[in-house]
Amino acid sequence: MTLNQLRAFVEAERLGSFTAAAEALQVAQASISELVRRLEDELDAQLFVRGSRRLTLTAAGEQLLPYAQQAVLAADGGAQAVRSVGSLGGGTATFGVPRNADYYLLSSLVQTFHNRYPDVRVRLVGQNSAETAAAIQAGEIEAGLLILPIDDEGLTVRPLVRDEVFYVSAHPARTERPVTIGQFAATDLVLYDAHYGWKDPTRRQLAERAQLAGLRLEPLIEIEHVEAALKLVADGVGDTMVSGAVVESGAFPPGLHTVPFAEPLFDTIALAQRRGRPLSEATREFARLAEDTVRELAHPESDTGLGHSVVPRISRPGIG
Repeated sequence: MTLNQLRAFVEAERLGSFTAAAEALQVAQASISELVRRLEDELDAQLFVRGSRRLTLTAAGEQLLPYAQQAVLAADGGAQAVRSVGSLGGGTATFGVPRNADYYLLSSLVQTFHNRYPDVRVRLVGQNSAETAAAIQAGEIEAGLLILPIDDEGLTVRPLVRDEVFYVSAHPARTERPVTIGQFAATDLVLYDAHYGWKDPTRRQLAERAQLAGLRLEPLIEIEHVEAALKLVADGVGDTMVSGAVVESGAFPPGLHTVPFAEPLFDTIALAQRRGRPLSEATREFARLAEDTVRELAHPESDTGLGHSVVPRISRPGIG
């Protein structure tokens, strides 16, 4: 059983004919037919039902297919990894970052990377974490930083640090003590990430808590950007929630008050990539720099002096 035989079998099944497989692999149709025939002889089993317009797997073929696909994928991944070793004189780094990446000191990441590797192209996509996860799963980008929880089918996800999420109000009386999910549900809420709504990881955690309490979260206003939501809160329209990194940033409006949730809520920042697919050298180096940048934010709690706020800075998972 050879890799060429397995590749011919996998391509014939994927494309539905020996002719199409031969075109994809740029070999003669007779070569594909012969490779599959030799594989069948070795296994003493027929793998395809022939004679119909499209090749159909037999029971034996269905049993072999996942193993053949895994073998071909592993071989291709190994070849790609070897070719990329030690070369950052070109190529493209494709990477996803959270929409609020600037709050995690990631704004200078591209410049740092470019200064070190001026010949490498960078494609940096900033979007909601749900979309980042889907883009990695689809192979549109190689890896990315995202906020958990996300649907992780087909992904390898490694948590890096976590950032506590706080309730924000212009009214100091509402932040005198930690806020319960019941109090949050009863508030006029101004929530951001309107496009992804309850698929957004932070909002998803809150929705799950509300569901367990028999409640439903119905925001008064949904808007796309956190800065716009904070402006509405500062104007007294409603209340919201934001991460500690936003609270500590220069963009956080003066006069707002923050308080933790009664059951502490965290945004966990993680590095994700497609399971079983090695990263290109360029993307692997970009991911390493991104991870180092985020980890540098992890340090002990500090009091920011914002009213009743005691804001834990970003911490490693399980710390703080």
